[in-house]
Amino acid sequence: MKVFVSTDMEGTAGVVDWEQCAGDGPQAAAGRRLLLAEVNAAIEGAIEGGATQIVVNDSHSKMRNLPPDELAGQASYISGSHKPLYMMQGLDGSFGACLFVSYHGSVGAPAGLSHTYNPRAVVEARLDGRVTGEAGINALVAAHYGVPVVLVTGDDCACAEAAELIPGIHAAVVKRHVSRVAADSLHPVLARQLIRDRTRAAVAAAAAASPPPLDPGVLELTVRHADIAEAASWIRGVDRTGPRELRIHGASRLDTYQSFCAAILLTRSVAEIV
Repeated sequence: MKVFVSTDMEGTAGVVDWEQCAGDGPQAAAGRRLLLAEVNAAIEGAIEGGATQIVVNDSHSKMRNLPPDELAGQASYISGSHKPLYMMQGLDGSFGACLFVSYHGSVGAPAGLSHTYNPRAVVEARLDGRVTGEAGINALVAAHYGVPVVLVTGDDCACAEAAELIPGIHAAVVKRHVSRVAADSLHPVLARQLIRDRTRAAVAAAAAASPPPLDPGVLELTVRHADIAEAASWIRGVDRTGPRELRIHGASRLDTYQSFCAAILLTRSVAEIV
């Protein structure tokens, strides 16, 4: 069975500050080491659960956070900052399971380092009427290809948000929020063991799991200001429904996701304007 891993970073145990998540300083290097160990725990658990091939898509920041030669299980590695399917690049219908590793809570949630794709642009995202973070949005791609999302790891908020939209998903809660920049984390050794155990169980049960039930898969966004909404409305499949409100519903759930990603990319420069 092929297993796809989309890995972010902010949901890693012990990571609580942006300095640990970006750049090349010592704190960022330490954060990447913690992330690598959690990704490898998920890979090892997936193999124990029956995976025969692992594909890891680096989905954080500039998307080159992991040393390829240190990935477990001879996993292939998708990296680099421009990908048509962004956090879900590489997924297709040939996979038997999808894993979300080191995910964080949605923008506005009481969770560590919470945001939804671009914190300068997105104020809130709703999927079929329910508030969602990146796990729910990314699950649109899995739903399109008919691949079950069987595991999410990260903070308590991220796992709860994923469970709301993906019934039956296994979760490894490795930290609980104290504030947006503070958390109560498991010791990294215990966090990795939890991830490995939950991944093993999730992948072993993947054959009986169903794709995310996201139907019709309508994505609604509240953005930070009207200029962002105006620019986003130029994209096919994106309708402006209010001064700062957008509705995205493509011909397929993949189209919806791609229109969302295009909106995030197109509005990046507008969102930077003070």
